[in-house]
Amino acid sequence: MSTKLSVNVNAIAFLRNRRNLPWPSVEGLGRIALQAGAYGLTVHPRPDERHIRRSDVGILKDMIRKEYPGREFNIEGNPDPDFVKLVLAAKPDQVTLVPDDIGQATSDHGWDIATHKSFLTDVIGKLKSQSMRVSIFIDAEPELAFQAKDVGADRVEIYTGPYGGAFEPLALEREFRKVVATGKAAEKAGVGLNAGHDLTRENLPRLVAALPNLREVSIGHAITADALVFGMAETVRLFRMACGDKISEAA
Repeated sequence: MSTKLSVNVNAIAFLRNRRNLPWPSVEGLGRIALQAGAYGLTVHPRPDERHIRRSDVGILKDMIRKEYPGREFNIEGNPDPDFVKLVLAAKPDQVTLVPDDIGQATSDHGWDIATHKSFLTDVIGKLKSQSMRVSIFIDAEPELAFQAKDVGADRVEIYTGPYGGAFEPLALEREFRKVVATGKAAEKAGVGLNAGHDLTRENLPRLVAALPNLREVSIGHAITADALVFGMAETVRLFRMACGDKISEAA
């Protein structure tokens, strides 16, 4: 079983929003990614709509449902009342809960589950009652996988930023071991495993090989950067290969 690739289109939306123009098209590039075999699309709408807009959510959902049945739509974000209202209306396949502060440039930490146990339990229960799979964003700390199970999460997404951003060999090895230990803990806890943040074609294969239970990676920045060189379709193909997909060089 290869790890599934969900393409995060936030960086595309951020580039679009530099001008009051409809390009680059988030829908159009999302469609190219799905045509190239991406398992799904991920969006992370924030309150200031600096990249993904609420209007994008419905457009992408409709495109996936109509043109790519069986592919997945993942919406991630901080579960404040507006976010919960948005996902209850959109009904994506997966909701990933991320403890972002309003002013954060990007996600940079996972949940303190023990502190927010009651809140997370309530939100997760509400979302699961509407048949949405719920994943929660955690740091690479094995005990958090068991805590995620306790609050009702179906999956955890390990924040891999420290691994992806480590270039000194000892630091890289330390962060790799932390991610792997947490991934193995997720299997023991009985929750599914996702990962995301600063994953690249270079650092992804080792992680996939070490964690056979890694179901999905959500990647945006590196895919968008590589797409400037290779094009979106070829970049998705290359990342699918990094995820373990057995596709031919000519595919």
